[in-house]
Amino acid sequence: MFSSITSGAVRGIDSYIMQVEVDVSDGLPGFNMVGFMSGDVKEAGARVKVALKNVGYKIPVAKITVNLSPADIRKEGIVVDLPIAVGILTAIGDIREEAVKDMLFLGEIGLDGDIRPIKGTLPIVTKAKKLGYRTVILPQKNAKEGAVVPGMKIVGISSLQEVIAYLSSEDDERDELIPPTKVDIRKLFSGEEIYDDKLDFADINGQSAAKRAAEIAAAGFHHLLLVGPPGTGKSMIAKRIPTILPPLSEDESMEVTSIYSVAGRMPDNKALITKRPFMSTHHCVTESALVGGGKIPRPGLISLAHRGVLFLDEMPEFSRSGLDMLRQPMEDKVVNITRNKGTYSYPADFQLVGAMNPCPCGYYPDRNKCRCTSNEIKRYLSHISGPILDRIDIVIEVPKVDIADLSGRGKRAGESSRQIRERVMKAREIQNKRFAGTGISFNSQMTPKEIDTFCKLGNAEQAFMEQAFCSMDLSARAYHKVLKLARTIADLDGEETIGKIHLMEAFSYRMSDGKYWNNREED
Repeated sequence: MFSSITSGAVRGIDSYIMQVEVDVSDGLPGFNMVGFMSGDVKEAGARVKVALKNVGYKIPVAKITVNLSPADIRKEGIVVDLPIAVGILTAIGDIREEAVKDMLFLGEIGLDGDIRPIKGTLPIVTKAKKLGYRTVILPQKNAKEGAVVPGMKIVGISSLQEVIAYLSSEDDERDELIPPTKVDIRKLFSGEEIYDDKLDFADINGQSAAKRAAEIAAAGFHHLLLVGPPGTGKSMIAKRIPTILPPLSEDESMEVTSIYSVAGRMPDNKALITKRPFMSTHHCVTESALVGGGKIPRPGLISLAHRGVLFLDEMPEFSRSGLDMLRQPMEDKVVNITRNKGTYSYPADFQLVGAMNPCPCGYYPDRNKCRCTSNEIKRYLSHISGPILDRIDIVIEVPKVDIADLSGRGKRAGESSRQIRERVMKAREIQNKRFAGTGISFNSQMTPKEIDTFCKLGNAEQAFMEQAFCSMDLSARAYHKVLKLARTIADLDGEETIGKIHLMEAFSYRMSDGKYWNNREED
C-alpha cells in the first residue's frame, strides 16, 4: 500500500514543493524515515504515531517507510507531521486517494491531534500556486497568511479530526463543512491603522534641523545618523520616522510578510505585515542575530527591517566588526549567508538610522563638560569606520534643546507626523513617476546609470559640485550620495532640476562627518 502526499518547505527565503511518500507493507514492524533529513525532522514520525492513536486510529502492525523527496535537499527545521499522517491514512485506505489529489498539506501535529502553526506559509503557498496547485490545507492560525495569495483555496483546520472529516466528505459538501478562508487585501491597507498613532513628531519640541533631516531621509529612504549629547531627542526622532514613511505597497508587504513568516515572527491569524518594520536592538546583539545566520540559517534584524527602519542606538557601542558586516547589505540590498550545505540569501533593503553621542561621556566638543581625552574620543568614534560613513547619506547634529522650545509647548506645537508625511508622499509620487518600470522605488536606490539620467546638473551647479568634491576630499560613493540626496531635496521642493541650493543643503549633511571623523579610512 503506497501513497504520495504533496507538501512544501522553505530553504532560506525560498520555498520548494516536497513529496511525502508513504509505503505500508508486510515485513518486520517498524517506522523508518528517509530522504536526507536532520534528526529533528525525523521526530515527526513519533508525533504522528501517538497523535493518530489518540484520535482513534490504530496503525497496523507493519513496516512503514516514509520518504521525503527531493532527496538532494537536506531537510532541516521543517515540519512534515500533517502530510505524513494523511499519507499513512491514505496508504491504509482510511482516506481515498482521489480525496488528496492536487492538494498541498502543511502543519505540525500535537500529541492530542491539534494542528499547530508553521513557519514559511506565504512563500510555500506562493510556490504552490506557480506550480499549478490550487488547494492548500494548513493550520487555522496560518490560514489568513496563505489566503492573501490570489487564486488559492485555503482550508484552515485546527485538528487532525477536522482534516479526516474534510477529506472523507464529498466534494460538494467540503466548503460547507470548513469554509475556505478569504482575505480582502484592500481593506488591510485602508485607514491610518498602518501607522502607530502613539508616536508623533508633534511630541518633539525644537530640533527643526534634525526633523528636516528626518523628513529628507524618509522621502528618499536615505540612511541617517543623529549625533548629539544625551537627552536631546535623538531616539525620539528615530522612533517616529516610520510615521512619516510612505505606506507599504502590496508587493512590498508580501516581501516583508514572507521574511517574517520564514523567521517565525508572524502573529497568529495575521494576514499581512502592513506597517513598515521598525527594528531596534541593544549593542550586545550578536553578529548572526544582526545580519542573519545560525546552524539553520534564519533572517537577521537587517532582513526583518526590510522595507523599513533599522535603528541602532548608541551606535559606537556596537562592535566595529558587527557594523562593518552591514557594508555589503547596505550596498547590495541583500545578505548572503554561506554554509557548507549551500548559500542562503535574504532581502535586506533597510533604512539605517543611527544615534550616537559624540564621545564616551557624551558632551564633546563642549570642553566645559567633556572630560574625555583625544585618544578616548578617537577610539570611540573609530568603531564607525570610513566605509560605513560613506554609506550614510545624512549626518546631522542634534544639539541641546533650547529652553524656549521646551517652555513653549502650549503656545506653538510642532508639525504633526501627518503634515510631514503629506510632503513626503508628494515627493514619493514624483519618484514613482520618475522610476516607473525601472524596479526602483526611492532616490537612494539609484545606480550610477540612473544618477546620470535623473541628476543632471547645469554648468554652475556642476562647477560648484566639483569644487566641493575636491575641498571635502569625498570618495566616489560619497559623490553619488550627495547627488541622490540633492535629488530628494529638489523633489520635496517640487523642482524638476537640481539647483545650487539643493546641493548646498546636501553637502551640509556631510559637515558633521568631517568634524568628528577627520582621519577617514578608505574602502
